[in-house]
Amino acid sequence: MPGVITTVKDLVVRAQFDDDAPSINELVVVGNGHETQLMVDHMEPGGIAFCLNVRSDLRITKGMSVERTYKGIEIPIGDATIGRILSALGDPLDGQPAIEGEGVIKKDILKLPPKSTNFTVAKPEILETGIKVMDFFTPFVKGRKIGIIGGAGVGKTVLTMEMINNIARSGSGLSFFAGIGERIREGHELYVTLKENDLLKNTCMFFAQMNENPVQRALVGVAATASAEYFRDEQNKDILFFADNMFRYIQARNELATILDQVPNEGGYEPTIFSDVKVLQDRLSSNENGSITSVQTIYVPADDVSDPAVQFIQHEMDSIIVLSRKVAEQGIRPAVDLTLTTSSLLTPEVVGERHYLLSVRVQQLLQKYESLKGIIAIIGENELSPADRSDYAKAKKLIDNFTQNMNVMTKHTGVPGDFFTREDTLKSIEEIVV
Repeated sequence: MPGVITTVKDLVVRAQFDDDAPSINELVVVGNGHETQLMVDHMEPGGIAFCLNVRSDLRITKGMSVERTYKGIEIPIGDATIGRILSALGDPLDGQPAIEGEGVIKKDILKLPPKSTNFTVAKPEILETGIKVMDFFTPFVKGRKIGIIGGAGVGKTVLTMEMINNIARSGSGLSFFAGIGERIREGHELYVTLKENDLLKNTCMFFAQMNENPVQRALVGVAATASAEYFRDEQNKDILFFADNMFRYIQARNELATILDQVPNEGGYEPTIFSDVKVLQDRLSSNENGSITSVQTIYVPADDVSDPAVQFIQHEMDSIIVLSRKVAEQGIRPAVDLTLTTSSLLTPEVVGERHYLLSVRVQQLLQKYESLKGIIAIIGENELSPADRSDYAKAKKLIDNFTQNMNVMTKHTGVPGDFFTREDTLKSIEEIVV
């Protein structure tokens, strides 16, 4: 017995099922001659299904019938998706044919994989990014998460593109990119950059940019994660997962909560913000089959790092790189705030004694530099003690040392990009502080 649509309000469609009610996250199809798909968000007593219009199809009216499909949103996965750009629903966005037909594997994006039972943590394996400030302050460890935090226009996407460019060149593993609610121009630039450098053969891309509705923006990160899980679990691959921007995922979930008339939490976000972030982040993990190493950009609204959504995402990261407008205004690129950037992986066990002791010394000098700046503004540098003057000069050299040109910006600036091995980085720092 099919259901009947009772109300249509924006993207929310309410349907009445007298018997055989659908499951949560199941797709139901409207009998309007266009097979319009709705996703069941939640059920209320009396067989009332609150559904979301996944494709913003407006050809729906009250009284139309709704049929169950007994399945969720399924996207194509596997080797056929490598080098392609797909939407949150598995549709091609690159002008090429749809991935369908015999032999194409499909996966329900919201179905969680089985939990690992016998997974043991392997010895930390450091991957080189070629970016001095990252390799030194936030070591890029296989299977862990790095967050790049910053306001609008401070260089989050450029830093992410540089990492994709540098790491993908090694040809190790498979790269995933999830574009969540960002500009279409940035997605196009990334695609062109990867194509020009012959890196598409190792990359899968999923996009739901600013032009898409909040349903697709909320699902695209989940779709990319589901695809990455397949390669990890079925093909035993190590995955590099890039997400730009995780705050936009929260923003999309927030928009959905608003149109579903849910009462916001104290911070003004959707009531399920914690579980929304936690469930997605827990899926971006490693197990006995392979690893998922993720880099996630996090937009900071109004440059307020204490924003509840930013804090929730930040707690899931092993390392945090903070990009600062104040640093960017000084012409320093990448515009990293060296005193706020932290990593739980900067330990002797992970990076070795030499790197760890150097990081302690560098942090001491940078903290001292910050405290001396105020004094110098009042009395001048010449009034400092010789030891303080020496430390202040070293800190200035360190800040200059962490500035570098990006390969992905060469065509815009005409300046060739730099790539530094971890050994190069440590040597350059030792020359300054020792």
